Amino acid sequence: MNKVQSITCVATSNLTVNIPDEKGSNIVLYFYPKDATPGCTTEGQDFRDNHKAFIKANAIVYGISKDTLAKHEKFKAKQEFPFELISDESGELCETFGVWQLKKFMGREYMGIVRSTFIISPNGDILKSWDKVRVKGHVDEVLEAVQSL
Repeated sequence: MNKVQSITCVATSNLTVNIPDEKGSNIVLYFYPKDATPGCTTEGQDFRDNHKAFIKANAIVYGISKDTLAKHEKFKAKQEFPFELISDESGELCETFGVWQLKKFMGREYMGIVRSTFIISPNGDILKSWDKVRVKGHVDEVLEAVQSL
């Protein structure tokens, strides 16, 4: 996928989010498996700690998982995330972005979200993407990519 068709999503803070952003900002969309798990918490904290730098680089950050909005609100409040979390309970966004895949853990196979990040321009072009993300150092790499745009 090279371009994102217009999508409207529900997010924390009772917001409706439009992707791409019609106001002219790039969007950093990061998909993660589950709220309040160790890797997902660390990744969110890294985005939180660099949030001002993303804003300065004209990028809006959104986290996405299949968790409910209620779970997202608790996770966001506990971790003091300054960005919104999008709920994809239906899995439609996960399917659209190709992040809902067969995973293996301790000999068990199951379907789940493969940790992935996308930078989306205001006109919907996917400028850069990462899949099978390792949390350590990832946010720094995404910030560097956004700053170079």
